[in-house]
Amino acid sequence: MAREPLARDLCIYVCICILLIAHQTTCFYLPGVAPEDFWKGDPLRVKVNKLSSTKTQLPYSYYSLPYCRPKRIVDSAENLGEVLRGDRIENSPYVFKMREPQLCNVVCRLALDDQTVKEFREMIDDEYRVNMILDNLPLVVPIRRLDQESSMVYLHGFLVGLKGQYSGIKEEKYFIHNHLAFVVKYHRDPQLGLSRIVGFEVKPFSVKHEYEGDWNENTRLTTCNPHAKKLVTSSETPQEVESKKEVIFTYDVEFEESDVKWAYRWDTYLLMADDQIHWFSIVNSLMIVLFLSGMVAMIMLRTLYRDISKYNQLETQEEAQEETGWKLVHGDVFRPPPNSDLLCIYVGTGVQFFGMIVVTMMFAALGFLSPSNRGGLMTAMLLLWVLMGLFAGYTSGRLYKMFKGIEWKKIAFGTAFIFPATAFTAFFVLNALIWGQRSSGAVPFQTMFALLLLWFGISFPLVFVGGLLGFNKMPPIENPVKTNKIARQIPEQAWYMNSLCSILIGGILPFGAVFIELFFILTSIWLHQFYYIFGFLFIVLIILIITCAEITVVLCYFQLCSEDYNWWWRSYLTSGSSALYLFLYAVFYFFTKLEITKPISGILYFGYMLLLSYAFFVLTGTIGFCACFWFTRLIYSSVKID
Repeated sequence: MAREPLARDLCIYVCICILLIAHQTTCFYLPGVAPEDFWKGDPLRVKVNKLSSTKTQLPYSYYSLPYCRPKRIVDSAENLGEVLRGDRIENSPYVFKMREPQLCNVVCRLALDDQTVKEFREMIDDEYRVNMILDNLPLVVPIRRLDQESSMVYLHGFLVGLKGQYSGIKEEKYFIHNHLAFVVKYHRDPQLGLSRIVGFEVKPFSVKHEYEGDWNENTRLTTCNPHAKKLVTSSETPQEVESKKEVIFTYDVEFEESDVKWAYRWDTYLLMADDQIHWFSIVNSLMIVLFLSGMVAMIMLRTLYRDISKYNQLETQEEAQEETGWKLVHGDVFRPPPNSDLLCIYVGTGVQFFGMIVVTMMFAALGFLSPSNRGGLMTAMLLLWVLMGLFAGYTSGRLYKMFKGIEWKKIAFGTAFIFPATAFTAFFVLNALIWGQRSSGAVPFQTMFALLLLWFGISFPLVFVGGLLGFNKMPPIENPVKTNKIARQIPEQAWYMNSLCSILIGGILPFGAVFIELFFILTSIWLHQFYYIFGFLFIVLIILIITCAEITVVLCYFQLCSEDYNWWWRSYLTSGSSALYLFLYAVFYFFTKLEITKPISGILYFGYMLLLSYAFFVLTGTIGFCACFWFTRLIYSSVKID
């Protein structure tokens, strides 16, 4: 009988990860997010980020439009996650001085031609937003909620422009936002006089600027002149986007002292106005867990206890021959399944996902992956995926040894190759489509090479090392009962115990436990909103794990009671089928919440959601399989087999 079953190995991995994270907390420091102090008059340099749109999902560089440029454009250093997100951070001609307001600053004058007009109009049609950064804070547009007078909603970036009509005219015109009224909020230390930036807001206006005489560097505008007390407060005379017209870009800067301390400056951006929905999601999921836990408890404490007691009290041979239910298939229940090699590979890959997600959640809960560390979440997930290859190889190798396999290198290669190759191929094809649109979201060749280096240079060797350790680990996992040489015939099953029916039913409850939180995750990804409620998400993850395990155990018990011993793959597919419902929900979300109209954008959405669903299938399938593996070993090791 095995002394170290696979499920116990998985628990050991999790405990090791927890200890590693706990050790890291003794030296808590977040590189790149330390506060920066400013004296009055210190320069504040605004950086520009990508142009983004929820209608196309294709980001573009800020200077892909003919906006005002500095004398020399300098790219900011970007981490791997930022590049994959499509961020392109560059300097800008907008320079402020700390606590020194500025009015009607002229940035540049632009003469529009046919090509420029076409570019601006296309961006306005697709509702592109301009993103800027000051002291690592993103620019937001404050909008007061209609249902709550004191509550504000913050939108990321400002629109390139708007479409509208003059009164009495049916023709629709295009207007550009060429005047920006910035508000920089700061928290001041009264003793030292130093200030820290805690907010960066803007109100965009479209203004047809006018001036007298010929244009030169010293020209004063008649539409925006602080000396004449003429300021921009509305868009009553907007600037049209028409060929052979000129656009003058201007800005104001206002400084506003705030009681918000630097440590809490992100609270405004991350404040969830609908946290009650998250609590409803948690309660809803807990009800599902309680229901399943009750069923599992009934099976374990009543039915199984009764069955085991009855089987252990059988004394005569005639009584033993009359045994029914799950004990009847004891000689076949641990018979290796068809395609056992592939099962080992997928279980190993699932363990890799599980370790990556658990450790990422812990880092996020400890604050290491705050929104101020742009791209940090994606970078951490990639690096953890690579490092968890060791555990993936160990699991697949150990399970393969239990199936009496001898070609462990083949299993290690499959674990290291099958899922990453599928994901990389899909990513490469989608990236080629983005490249064809000349979008900044296209991953450059250097980054693709870095991803391949992580895969083949680190992940591959770690998987093979893990595979070798798992295959050579002694003693190998042993089955609690012997397997018959001849497989017994499986009786005809009721329609509701049919494999397809059972698998589809099994995926409903795990999906039901997470679908509300899934809405907020999709909104964060596709509607460009912040998501930083990892406390809720961690609870939902725990509920998902419990739900997957319990529903698989319940259905596995019913399957064995009906004398069907083919549980290996069905246990994986039962909880893994929740990925099907995830993708169906993604289809529903696309048609009800998104306004994507371009075919390329639709292909990108469904391509990435298919990839996400595939990963969810591997994760949930592995959780269900490990739970069923532990359950079957437990019950068959508890009865006397003659």
